[in-house]
Amino acid sequence: MERRLDLDVLRTLVAIAEDGSFSAAASRVGRTQSAVSMQIRRLEEATGKRLFDRGSRHVRPTAAGESLLGHARRMLRLEEEAWAALIEPDLRGRVQLGIPDDYADSLLPPILSRFAATHPHVEVELICEQSTLLDHHLAAGRIDLAVVTRGLGRDGELLRREPLVWFGSPDHDPHLADPLPVALYEPGCVARDVTLQALAAAQRPHRMAYSSPSLVGLAAVVRAGLAVAVVVECSLPAGMRVLGERDGLPSLPMLEVALAWGARPRSPAALRLADQIRGTIGRPEAVAA
Repeated sequence: MERRLDLDVLRTLVAIAEDGSFSAAASRVGRTQSAVSMQIRRLEEATGKRLFDRGSRHVRPTAAGESLLGHARRMLRLEEEAWAALIEPDLRGRVQLGIPDDYADSLLPPILSRFAATHPHVEVELICEQSTLLDHHLAAGRIDLAVVTRGLGRDGELLRREPLVWFGSPDHDPHLADPLPVALYEPGCVARDVTLQALAAAQRPHRMAYSSPSLVGLAAVVRAGLAVAVVVECSLPAGMRVLGERDGLPSLPMLEVALAWGARPRSPAALRLADQIRGTIGRPEAVAA
């Protein structure tokens, strides 16, 4: 068997995984649906692995498919970087990137630094708002792309998985109170939903003491010693105390950080920024089964 991976086939593989269907991927890569199906079938035959679970509504990568996707994205990114170095050294344009503030402070600096170094003539506009508002901006085509948390009704290309952690003020012990005072993100936020589900499953008495759409608001409440809150580990505010089961708090699931596209044509500048996001904050374990 010839041990060679065709970049066009890998591009199709990525399109199917990101768009969730063979028909949408076919439109994206400029092929017929039957041609796309044939590409994947031949790749599955060559590797001896089933790469996608074909459901009635969505197509999902298998464990083998997820593994290959990580390599495929890196290979396609290298191809695009080589092309950009030769053809697009003076790429210009404007990109609107949405991101919640709890991701912005921890994840954005290395992305923006590296992107500015390679594409100094591209203007990046940041829209730092809660995910529920970013959903509307994406659907209306008001922004190009966004870094969001995957959840019910919100999909996207998986970048990495981040653990959720409880945190409290180092000077107060509100977690000892009964019921537990909790500061939560706005309704519709994935972190809010999983926090309430974890408390309910553990039968931990609690009260929703405060609510805020931003991490800054939650951190202010926690610093005052008025409540405990939950945040992704990478965005834990400085000086806070991490709490857990030893403090009588339930364990929490991992959140999936994803890249979502808006309903507007994908410009060359937006595509390059997306590549930088994948290469900077994506992790190999993000696509593990």
